[in-house]
Amino acid sequence: MTLESCLKATAGASEILESDRFLDIGPEGKVPVVKFDDKWVVPDSDVIVRILEEKFHEPSLFTPPGFAYVTSKIFPTFFKFVMRKDSTDGSEQALLELLKASNEHLEKNGGPFIAGEKITVVDLSLALILYHLKITLGHFKMQPVLESLTHVYNYIKA
Repeated sequence: MTLESCLKATAGASEILESDRFLDIGPEGKVPVVKFDDKWVVPDSDVIVRILEEKFHEPSLFTPPGFAYVTSKIFPTFFKFVMRKDSTDGSEQALLELLKASNEHLEKNGGPFIAGEKITVVDLSLALILYHLKITLGHFKMQPVLESLTHVYNYIKA
């Protein structure tokens, strides 16, 4: 079975995404898209993971019940923090509380991943968010705060 995908790897890849070939695949220009059995799948990561699970049972990427909640609010809270116009709006504190809760979860669960020893789809999405978070917190001179959350910081480094 052949797996073909189209992902936007860098900001400099816009010429690929705007090409006629890509727009034939996904007229809306959204990524990621994957081709399974000669058919392109909609640009929806959850659908893509579900199909991968059906076709390739191991290693499974599904997150066991009870673990997805750990990170579910980090992205919207991070987005609010980045877009804030008022530094006293509470978004910084809300983000720090979520990061502290994630730190406690990783410590209690033994890690190195959210669900324990096995990487899951939650880890894949969280890794991207934490990558941007690390850069953003550096910009706001908050890197020491992130480093103080030992388990989250080690998770980012891993």
